[in-house]
Amino acid sequence: MEANTEIFFEVTEAAEGGFNARALGHSIFTQGEDWADLKEMVKDAVLCHFGDSGRQRVVRFRF
Repeated sequence: MEANTEIFFEVTEAAEGGFNARALGHSIFTQGEDWADLKEMVKDAVLCHFGDSGRQRVVRFRF
């Protein structure tokens, strides 16, 4: 797999509850109420940022 098809997100717990996720090396930031919500929000944010080519990206989380 090519290195540019992977996106790493650094995940932190939000002070007000839930989680924040910031992509390393890309201008992508999103939030989620819980882990399942965060994964869906990250998926949506990647698709918004990269368009259809975002579907071919592998997303990895670092908590």
